[in-house]
Amino acid sequence: MRASIRAGDAAAFGRLFDAYARAVYNHGYRLTGDWSTADDIVSLTFLEAWRLREGVDEEGGSLRPWLLGIATNVARNTRRATRRHEAAVGRLPAPEPVADFADELAGRIDDLAYLQAIRAAVARLRRPEREVLALCVWGGLDYASAAEALGIPVGTVRSRLSRARTKLAKALEPPQSYGQVRGGRISAVEAIQEGNR
Repeated sequence: MRASIRAGDAAAFGRLFDAYARAVYNHGYRLTGDWSTADDIVSLTFLEAWRLREGVDEEGGSLRPWLLGIATNVARNTRRATRRHEAAVGRLPAPEPVADFADELAGRIDDLAYLQAIRAAVARLRRPEREVLALCVWGGLDYASAAEALGIPVGTVRSRLSRARTKLAKALEPPQSYGQVRGGRISAVEAIQEGNR
């Protein structure tokens, strides 16, 4: 397949898309937290992969790490564009207040607070730590594949992932602060997975 991709074989590239589009989509969501942005990341990743196809080594295994590396770079660029957009929107006048829906949402508040705490904890990680977390924990890559995707040594992947896990564990303690969530309705692992689907 690598030789066919390098040669610009459209059918082979279509098979590549079919095999890895879902993985790129999930990776894009895990990095951005937005389904719509993840759709854009899939499109931009495969456009960029097509542009860079001649750089693919003819020898090697799965092209998944290569594609996830491209997706990581695309997500960085997308986040920059999003920040510029949010800054522009932030300069607009504030909208009128919306009616309070507290009674209707009372049963979900604790879970929502916990998910928000998880998202906030992930957002506080340094970008390199978030990227390694997304590749290894959510993307299922081993250290070597994540290192290949990011173009860094395996030891750096291990240390970044260790720091990320330590920071998340510390940020999510104590669970008592999340009220009913402690009653077993949702675990920290489930909440992290739910918050990044």
